Amino acid sequence: MSRVEIRENRCKGCLLCTTVCPEEVLCLSDRMNSSGYKVVHVPESLQEKCKGCSFCAEICPDWALTVFRDKKGGQAHEKK
Repeated sequence: MSRVEIRENRCKGCLLCTTVCPEEVLCLSDRMNSSGYKVVHVPESLQEKCKGCSFCAEICPDWALTVFRDKKGGQAHEKK
């Protein structure tokens, strides 16, 4: 299964990633990081919808997202 890993300490809550996600799996959480920013997350109920397109990681100005994309055979590999 493809998935997005979020480095919360780098996220500033700008929500750029949410604007490019074709599956709309990213959203702002109520959690704050150590810098006082609300961070983006993928709700558990939406995790399986991630297609691994990596648009979110490409648009993130703070390198806060890493996308792991399914390979054939079911293993995920990293796409930054």
